[in-house]
Amino acid sequence: MTTKRAATRAVKPLMSTDFCEARRRALGLYRAFYRYIPYIIKHHDIQKNEEDCRWKLREYFYKHACITDIRIIDLLVIKGYIELKEVTHQWQQKGHIIRHWNPSIEPKPCDFLGKFLAGMD
Repeated sequence: MTTKRAATRAVKPLMSTDFCEARRRALGLYRAFYRYIPYIIKHHDIQKNEEDCRWKLREYFYKHACITDIRIIDLLVIKGYIELKEVTHQWQQKGHIIRHWNPSIEPKPCDFLGKFLAGMD
């Protein structure tokens, strides 16, 4: 008699070995961005104050707060450090930073007339 086993495979972690280590890395990224906010405002001459930038940073981190997979957390932290390096070395220009406040996606209409008119474009 054969028994069925669930097909599982062990995946190799990117950087962190457990959730606590991944969380520590994410908090380190948050702190690094938080410390660099005054320099971003000064060097890129954006028309936002420090409080607006801190709220936007907090919004990005809260957006991913429910993720529990260690590999995904590590991947997001790596992408975050890449973003921070691009900002600190001024490889990103003012427009790249301001785009975080101006969404480029227009909201879809939800009423009948709006959907009808959007379909005519």
